[in-house]
Amino acid sequence: MTYCTGILVDQGLVMIGDTRTNAGLDNVSTFRKLHVFTTPGERVLMLASAGNLSVSQSVVSLLAEGVPNPETGDPDRLEEAPTLFKAAQLIGRAIRHVRAIDGPGFDAAGVSFDVSFLFGGQIRGGPMRLYMVYAAGNFIECGQDAPFLQIGEHKYGKPILDRAVKFSADLYDALKIGLISMDSTMRSNLGVGLPIDIAVLRRDALEPEVVHRIEAGEPYFHDLRERWSAALRAAHMAIPRPPYGLRKN
Repeated sequence: MTYCTGILVDQGLVMIGDTRTNAGLDNVSTFRKLHVFTTPGERVLMLASAGNLSVSQSVVSLLAEGVPNPETGDPDRLEEAPTLFKAAQLIGRAIRHVRAIDGPGFDAAGVSFDVSFLFGGQIRGGPMRLYMVYAAGNFIECGQDAPFLQIGEHKYGKPILDRAVKFSADLYDALKIGLISMDSTMRSNLGVGLPIDIAVLRRDALEPEVVHRIEAGEPYFHDLRERWSAALRAAHMAIPRPPYGLRKN
């Protein structure tokens, strides 16, 4: 399993993804799931994946090499897409292309063709956008009313984002909240774990401000986890006990 989230605020975009993948309790590995494609001054594209690792790796490789254009036969590459919308469409085409090739084998083996992507960034002259692309190749776009998207094991981290993330939030507050969301997921699901890849893109900068991997034992993330646990304990202790069942005089 995995957990990835993208947070789009007024100042920019934050993407976070874990690296754990497993095929059973005794086969746990680490693979990068957050990819950043940069042409400084021209475009920054961020792509995070969840689901079957063989499918997601095939899609990412196909996007780099080029997805066959059904009209011209020429390869269409992610880094050459003219707009973010066209790039999201290309990711959908790549998923369907991989399904057409590998889908029958998955069906014969009784394995689900399970994959999803978060895709965001900015191309010079266009707006910053964030999409979620599904296994069917269709996609939705993030909006200001709910300025985040999640894929993978999202249920444990969603309450944090629902309560704390606003479109007006500071860019690095959004990163902090996203990391708290990741910590909550890691504590409740062993299928999600360190290292964690993060990327931060400021609006109109067209070059990543942060591309970083958080390894086990990193002081800031360790401190964040401890402080969040302590804050939750203090918060629930400060709330009055429920009056239900108390004997009234």
